[in-house]
Amino acid sequence: MADEPDNSLNWPLDWSETGGPRSPRFGDVYYSLEDGLAESRTVFLAGCGLPDAWSDRKRFTVAELGFGTGLNIAALLHLWRQSRAGGRLHIFSIEGFPVSRLDAARALSAWPEIAEAAQALLDRWPPATPGFHRIDLPDWNATLDLAVGDAAWALDQWSGAADAWFLDGFSPALNPGMWSDAVLDGMAARSAPGARVATFTVAGTVRRGLAERGFQVDKRPGHGRKRERLEAVLPGEPPRHDGGRVAVIGAGIAGASLARALRAQGADPVVIADDTAMASGFPAALATPRLDVGDEDLARLFAQALERAGQLYGEAPDAIVARGVLRLEHGPRDSGRFDKVAGQAVWAPGAMTRVSAAEASGALGETVTGGGLMMQGALTVRPAAVLDAWLAGVRRVAGRAARLERRGAAWRVLDDAGDELAEAETVVLAAGWGAAALGMAGLQAVRGQAGWADLDAGPAVGAAWGGYAAPTGEGVLFGATHDRDDTDEALRDADDLRNLEALKAVLPDLAVRVASVQVHRHAAIRAATRDRLPVAGRLEEGLFILGGLGSRGFTAAPLLADHVASLITGAPSPLPRAAARRVAPDRESLGKR
Repeated sequence: MADEPDNSLNWPLDWSETGGPRSPRFGDVYYSLEDGLAESRTVFLAGCGLPDAWSDRKRFTVAELGFGTGLNIAALLHLWRQSRAGGRLHIFSIEGFPVSRLDAARALSAWPEIAEAAQALLDRWPPATPGFHRIDLPDWNATLDLAVGDAAWALDQWSGAADAWFLDGFSPALNPGMWSDAVLDGMAARSAPGARVATFTVAGTVRRGLAERGFQVDKRPGHGRKRERLEAVLPGEPPRHDGGRVAVIGAGIAGASLARALRAQGADPVVIADDTAMASGFPAALATPRLDVGDEDLARLFAQALERAGQLYGEAPDAIVARGVLRLEHGPRDSGRFDKVAGQAVWAPGAMTRVSAAEASGALGETVTGGGLMMQGALTVRPAAVLDAWLAGVRRVAGRAARLERRGAAWRVLDDAGDELAEAETVVLAAGWGAAALGMAGLQAVRGQAGWADLDAGPAVGAAWGGYAAPTGEGVLFGATHDRDDTDEALRDADDLRNLEALKAVLPDLAVRVASVQVHRHAAIRAATRDRLPVAGRLEEGLFILGGLGSRGFTAAPLLADHVASLITGAPSPLPRAAARRVAPDRESLGKR
């Protein structure tokens, strides 16, 4: 990624002058402490015709160049709550050099009248790690996607279409990169018909740049000491997206994630699954990223997925068993590979920490002979708690979807007997390996059997090495087998022995304790793909999929469900376009069976 800030570091503000916080990098103030809020309201909110512009809209998208201390967004949220009784607000903001939460809190404290909105941002202050970060603001019916990085890159990667633009970078004379042709091209390409633009600058290059890209540009009286400002509008009528009925096939982590994401976007999905599929067969699950040192886009995708999973699981009651998962060295190449992973810029500082054998043993509470990589943001979660939280209040239909049938603009979901389970304009396949029987090509069955034991003391955190050991709160879950093209869910004694031997090779003391008690067990069929990446996106008109999650379901499903829900509802996706292409159903690397 070009021109990004250095490995997640915040940029401190200069508070030495009384006029307002200043950027040491650009030598310009963020705003005046005397009338910064009034300036934001005049230049950006009123300049984009708010609140009138959103008065009859179910969904409204505001994009901003220059997040800064979050003042414009706090003022926007305050106005949105004051003027709207319903609807969804989507915000996309770009920041090349993020400020710390401490500096932002100091800056925003100057305006008590927007304190509630400011606190909502501060409570969820985004990390400074390069990439896209989603921040939910449910009490405001709003979602903020913050892109940390170069503005031209961020605009190229965003999939949304803005109804209003706040162009609030530092002045063109001090920060010309924010006002470049590439940035203006990206802004124009990401504007919905009828989009409004507001900015404090009246520089000729900006006026001409907007006009050359089809905007009607006007000078307006400025605010305070500034004589003039700009407003612009892109001709056309704003698009409308009415949505429709949505049916989700599957009630595992993919289906539950979709139900949560769709409801967050204002949809009312129905979930179709067997009664037995509306529960999890395992007492715990690891949420760990795929580690990739040769493909930065993939590393970034899983870093974003892990961040999103951590946010959402943290809000589900009793969902997190333990924070942190230790990836143990299990081969001659692991040490060097883990060193490279720990140095990747996609992770926040301290998120990936190399540990010695002694440190690994101390973290686990179990003796290990080698070192590893402590993944601080990885989690052990309770599947049942997650599914219960995300499926609570969702309409459900009990039955096995066996066939889809097109009827006009809608899909009929039929069971084995040909009876209709549901009819909807949109259907999402989220049934794991079951999606193959409903027409999704390119999936491969992978059978996995794992066991768990109740112990006085299990591992303190999760561990993974090819096999895994996860704390359950009452003991340990361990396994799992990994048998491709095997769809037999019958339990096998031989697989219990395989899992116990794998545990004994890495955590021998724990294996001895497990062998002395009763072991419970369960087998399930995962769906994987040839390139080991999930599948998330549109298959054809009105038909979508979230699948192929393999062993990363609890890591990838929450973020990818947000993406699929956005495609269905017409909302901006949280995924950069490069990541969306890597998981798209029509990607070349997916292959066909």
